[in-house]
Amino acid sequence: MDSAGKQKVGLLLLARMVVERTCDKEYLSHVAETSDLPNLSLKMTDISSPSASTENTIAEAVTDLSLTLRNPGVTVDRDLLEAYVTAAAPNSIRALRQDVEVFDLWCRREGLQTFPALPKQVANWLKHRAAEGAAPASLVRYKASIAKAHRLLGLEDPTKHELCRLAIAAHRRAVGSKQKQARPLRFRGAVKDPVQDTPRGIHIRAILEACDDAPTGLRNRALLSTAYDTGLRASELVAVEVADLIEALDPEARLLAIDRHKGDQEGEGSTAYLSPRSVKAIDAWLEAAKIESGPIFRRVIVRRYAARPARKAIKPAQLSGRALWDRRKFVGRDAVAARVEHHVGDKALHPGSITPIFRKMIAQAIDAGAFGDLDKEQARELVKGFSAHSTRVGLNQDLFAVGETLAGIMDALRWKSPKMPLAYNRNLAAEAGAAGRLLSKLD
Repeated sequence: MDSAGKQKVGLLLLARMVVERTCDKEYLSHVAETSDLPNLSLKMTDISSPSASTENTIAEAVTDLSLTLRNPGVTVDRDLLEAYVTAAAPNSIRALRQDVEVFDLWCRREGLQTFPALPKQVANWLKHRAAEGAAPASLVRYKASIAKAHRLLGLEDPTKHELCRLAIAAHRRAVGSKQKQARPLRFRGAVKDPVQDTPRGIHIRAILEACDDAPTGLRNRALLSTAYDTGLRASELVAVEVADLIEALDPEARLLAIDRHKGDQEGEGSTAYLSPRSVKAIDAWLEAAKIESGPIFRRVIVRRYAARPARKAIKPAQLSGRALWDRRKFVGRDAVAARVEHHVGDKALHPGSITPIFRKMIAQAIDAGAFGDLDKEQARELVKGFSAHSTRVGLNQDLFAVGETLAGIMDALRWKSPKMPLAYNRNLAAEAGAAGRLLSKLD
């Protein structure tokens, strides 16, 4: 191949890489929220979704799922897949695809047929995943995904066999069933009284005060304050729109209409309270971003331009005969100061960007010395423990600390089962319980 042909192939490969990257919304969202790239010229508003219509989106999901379930000798019923895609939540569909793909890869490596699978085959795969460090709760999800895949294909469910149940039970007995919990992000930190006690450790109040008044800082302040007030999960938080804000009895507060959440897949709807603090932060962000409708929490691309010094014009006679002839040298240039530009997109943040945003906010507050009782190095070690779920855990614990009942906490955070609120408050309950009250008074 000649040099021209090699150059053409190189350009084609480069174009393909650019197309793949620009179509990856999650990647671009992560870049926009966690990096400062001065040469990033691509706007989020320029990226349109592959299909704007609901019908095309369902058809694409059905096609993707049919390709995932495709196996020699097995018939894929597209009507059944379409019914499932229409009825299931997007996260459930995504989890099914991921789990089936991992199972299929393991079966290929073991020289086994993926569908229909045998009970012993599924049990061995669950043991393999357990050996790789999967939690018992994850094994339950894997088992449910394989069962769902077989039902969608009209095959007998192998996970009903006792072998599969015992494989999970053995792993649960070996490692325990305690799930990893996000580090709580409470309003005043780890205190007994979140209303009056002096703040302690990493806490929301200091993080909010550390936010600047740049567009990104205004958005982050509104984002974190809203997340704490409502206890919304990441996917629910990014779905909040301007039209969801409702007048409250307190003229300085607002109510937030939640159309759908994890425990309400059928869209019965619920309402959360927004404090005057959050309303003030949201109003400041909306005004700065000029947002009048649509998603409230949007992507912000930050472009930073370095300063350029002034340059005097050079006369042609001043150039030596060996100097490179460039007409731009004959024109003077004024000095240009450094500047920062913020571009607000039209689309909502990606749920996966909430955790990086919160961690970056905490890191900035640490650098600013916002947590006076903590050593900076000690505080930085704690940052990785926080996630988008930390505000939900923190609100749960603050409600428990002020004496709210379990029923009240479940209602405020839209829980249908007491299992999670009890788990989040396990440590606080030990200290505030009967033994804690007695033993703290004994010498």
